[in-house]
Amino acid sequence: MSILVIAEIDSHGIKAATRSAITAAGQLGGDVHLLLTGSGLEGIALQAKSIKGLSKILLADSAEYAHGIAENLTPLLVKLAPGYSTVLAAATSFGKNLLPRAAALLDAAMVSEVTQIIGERTFVRPIYAGNLNATVAVPPGLALITVRPTVFEAAAETGGDAAVEAIAATGELGKTQFISRELAVSDRPELATAKVVISGGRSLGSKEIFHDTLAPLAAQLGAAIGATRAAVDSGMAPNDAQVGQTGTVIAPDLYIAFGVSGAAQHVGGIKDAKVIVAVNHDAEAPIFKVADYGLVADLFDVVPELTAALKQ
Repeated sequence: MSILVIAEIDSHGIKAATRSAITAAGQLGGDVHLLLTGSGLEGIALQAKSIKGLSKILLADSAEYAHGIAENLTPLLVKLAPGYSTVLAAATSFGKNLLPRAAALLDAAMVSEVTQIIGERTFVRPIYAGNLNATVAVPPGLALITVRPTVFEAAAETGGDAAVEAIAATGELGKTQFISRELAVSDRPELATAKVVISGGRSLGSKEIFHDTLAPLAAQLGAAIGATRAAVDSGMAPNDAQVGQTGTVIAPDLYIAFGVSGAAQHVGGIKDAKVIVAVNHDAEAPIFKVADYGLVADLFDVVPELTAALKQ
């Protein structure tokens, strides 16, 4: 049977995380279809047609899907899912909100945070904050899975020629109402897909100091800025900057942690980074156990020196 991938979109079109899910779906064998939902999707549908690896686009263009509300999308997914062997989505807030709802209503197997596809019914996922990997086999029948986009290469944006099929919407449930959305505007790369990420911990002290200390260095490196859960909970950084298993799981080429102690959930979200650099005044900080390079020093001395050196 075919595999269905749930598309996640923004103002720029199909997100890179969805293209990673398409790559994962291709490893299962069979035709890969993409469910594209939203309102006013003509341009995005044209973009989706060209993604390599897709054979069909299911287009649900209706007002109730405009804001990606899971309560409205779930009935549509429940209606479509029985026609597929597997339903995939990226393990983002969107995917982790939608798929478990559908799995419960369908009484189907649900596997989250998949990092490796061994076979059509066998997957690997991390457990215990990423300290162990579990191999999970699902029974025959429909399976719904979310995949970590950081471990699957994003499918090419060109080279495909998928057919587009318009499908009927399932209507507005009225259980949830969209009120507003606040978008953080930044010229820095998106945290989940950035090649270089720098992060700060609670020791930075305040929102102003956090920004004033890390932003100049991020600009020099072309890096995204992340934060620990403690820093986010303290109001120093926005929620979408949180790095870790309870935030955004990342796998950049370079990750630099300033004043980050190295809590288990944080380490679980950065362990796939190619190079990890830690700067902390505490020589016993757990982050040094996973860092490729460690510097025991005051971050308020190191960051300005590093920023100045990069300007030369």
